[in-house]
Amino acid sequence: MLDYEAEAAHYDATRGGVPRAEAAAGAVLRLLPPGTGTLLDLACGTGLVTERIARPGLRVVGADAARAMLLTAGRRLPGRVVRADARRLPFPDASLDAVCAVWLLHLVPFTAEIVAEAARVLRPCGVLVVTVDKDAAHDVGSDIDALLRPHRAAGAAHDGADRVAALAAAHGLVPAGSATFTGHGQGATPAATARRLRAGYYASWYRGEPAATEALAAALAALPDRDRPRPAPEYRLRAHAKPPAAPSA
Repeated sequence: MLDYEAEAAHYDATRGGVPRAEAAAGAVLRLLPPGTGTLLDLACGTGLVTERIARPGLRVVGADAARAMLLTAGRRLPGRVVRADARRLPFPDASLDAVCAVWLLHLVPFTAEIVAEAARVLRPCGVLVVTVDKDAAHDVGSDIDALLRPHRAAGAAHDGADRVAALAAAHGLVPAGSATFTGHGQGATPAATARRLRAGYYASWYRGEPAATEALAAALAALPDRDRPRPAPEYRLRAHAKPPAAPSA
């Protein structure tokens, strides 16, 4: 797991910046029902995506556990950020119209707790919008992926679409649509992938020993056009909705 307190200073520049943030925000907005008034963005980071989830009548609040991330997010979203663990949200039951989590579930082993907490704070007809299969999306069929693919354990992904759907269903949430968006600026290069592998960026799916890591990093660095980006990934969002409240007797 990366240290997101340390990552905050250069997070946006290394994650596709504004183009990727606008694409992600636009995809989230496409999955929000008309009339959605409140949305909580879990693990909002620096708020680059959060501030772009905007339309008339919608109030968006960002939550993150990392203080350094929230310092930046607070400048973008004054008065609309809260420091919080996604498993213990400081909101009452049935108090929000929507919750989103972009690039969160793949990082943590407690997906079930996050989904349960999101379901708790959603009002009837509210929606949970999350990215799924994030690591798999980075396999674009390139020469880099040919080297990495044997090391990916897709079935163990914390954000697998089927797993998330089953967890949502366990809390009464039903499928409510999907969307995709391009990870602008996220096309991998052999040189950068080798550096990231050595630095532990792929901890959510890579479990190699140090000697194996070094051998794989060396093979990546030896690929041709080591600084040429390969195609950008296409990320997926899934929405799950809480059914309407049962009519009073």
